[in-house]
Order: sequence, then C-alpha cells, then structure tokens
Amino acid sequence: MALYEHIFLARQDLAQAQVDTLTEEATKIITDNDGKVVETENWGLKSMAYKIQKNRKAHYVMLRLDTPPAAVAELERQTRINEDIVRYMTIRVDEHEEGPSVQMRKNDRDGRRGKKERN
Repeated sequence: MALYEHIFLARQDLAQAQVDTLTEEATKIITDNDGKVVETENWGLKSMAYKIQKNRKAHYVMLRLDTPPAAVAELERQTRINEDIVRYMTIRVDEHEEGPSVQMRKNDRDGRRGKKERN
C-alpha cells in the first residue's frame, strides 16, 4: 500500500460537528476500501489567500493515509461530489512525518504567544 496525505477545505459556514462528520465519512471511505487513516489533523478555521466559491475562510483538515490507489480514487470522487468541500488535494509521500505537521506546530506556537488570527 502507498502513503498519502489528503487535505480538504470545508465551507466556512459549517459547524465543527459537520466538519467532523466530513472527516468520518472520508475515514469510512478509506477503511471500506482496505486502507487505513494513520492520523487526522484538524487545523481549524483559517483565512484563505483568495475567495473560493464566495468563501474567505475555510475549515482545514489533513488525513495521513496508508491505502491502495483505488481507495484514493474513490475518496477523491466522493470529495468532488460533496458541495461542503471547496478544495482538496491528495499527494503521495515516501514516508509520513513523525509527530504533528508543520501547520499544527505553528498553531501551537501562535497559541502560546496569544497571537490572534487576522480577518
């Protein structure tokens, strides 16, 4: 099986519970196709560089996957159909990074400083 990182951006008007449901649906698609989700990271609601489908912000979620290519194809197909997801990207990696991603480390560091997100 191959290693992948799948990141999707969900609409800004969704509640956190709805974002969690989207994450669970993605996990179910992978496990139903003989793969596994190694790690899930929710980066929270962040500002985007430009508007996408009238959204200035989005909920960012990253999944680290160990799965066959057919499962990734099905995940991307289902993601394209879902109107709550405004963007997604899946990349194949040689190995998963140990510990939290760079974005999570940045969020932790900013949280300690008391930095607030700009609008």
